[in-house]
Amino acid sequence: MIGQRIKALRKERELSQSALALRMGLTQQAIGKWETGKSSPDYHMLVRLAHALGVEPELLFDSADFFGVGRERYYGEQMVPVLGVVRAGYGLPAEEEAQGREPADVRDPSQYFYLVVQGDSMEPGIKDKDLALIRKQSILEDGDLGVVVYGDGEGTIKRYHRKGDTVALQAFNPAYETLILAGEDLERLYIIGKVVETKTRW
Repeated sequence: MIGQRIKALRKERELSQSALALRMGLTQQAIGKWETGKSSPDYHMLVRLAHALGVEPELLFDSADFFGVGRERYYGEQMVPVLGVVRAGYGLPAEEEAQGREPADVRDPSQYFYLVVQGDSMEPGIKDKDLALIRKQSILEDGDLGVVVYGDGEGTIKRYHRKGDTVALQAFNPAYETLILAGEDLERLYIIGKVVETKTRW
């Protein structure tokens, strides 16, 4: 199984699930679900995963996987709009400035959009000027990477954690403190979508 191969290669490189997730700009939960078979990475994500592990893609799956299961999940590149900028930091306004369109491997392009990341709070997983592919949704699960707007319209990309009546917005970069929202601040928190992929824009 693909999940067993992912786990074995990760352990060979002495990487924790968290460390591998950080390399890919994903959550630990995503890696865990792949390894246990609860979900499967799509064709392009498998290629990214191979690069993160420093191996050839063929080591993650056999020929049947490569030309069968993986290809079934490859929807073909669709053009998705780049709506503007999201800050990987705090205290900066969210912007919505049309910046053209970029290709993405998605089934329904109307449910996705790109944002250009600015700032260093999500490094090393997500870097300044990276493109973040966002799936439109108003709910995030604990541990998801999401784009949220809070306070007076400030937008940010952060790991989302909810516990009781509080929400924590966590950066990858340890130099940034985790932002805790509760009470009235939580009432002004709006979830824009979930980060499903990031890529470097040259």
